[in-house]
Amino acid sequence: MVDLNLPIALIPSFGWQEGLVILAVVLLVFGPSKLPEVAEAMGKSIRKFKNATRDVEDSIKDEVNRIDEGDKKD
Repeated sequence: MVDLNLPIALIPSFGWQEGLVILAVVLLVFGPSKLPEVAEAMGKSIRKFKNATRDVEDSIKDEVNRIDEGDKKD
């Protein structure tokens, strides 16, 4: 079976200093009144992305398993 758990680093890890800078920039751009709306929208987007990623991963695993089972029957 093919191992599909490959490490993918889309975003390098960052510390609390970088997080603080990002928060400050977001506050400057959107203001404190819009921050909850922005955070909610980002959370929903991240959830949708994770679900879509999981669906694609499951489809690939199913296809690989189907191919592996076909090879075993031959």
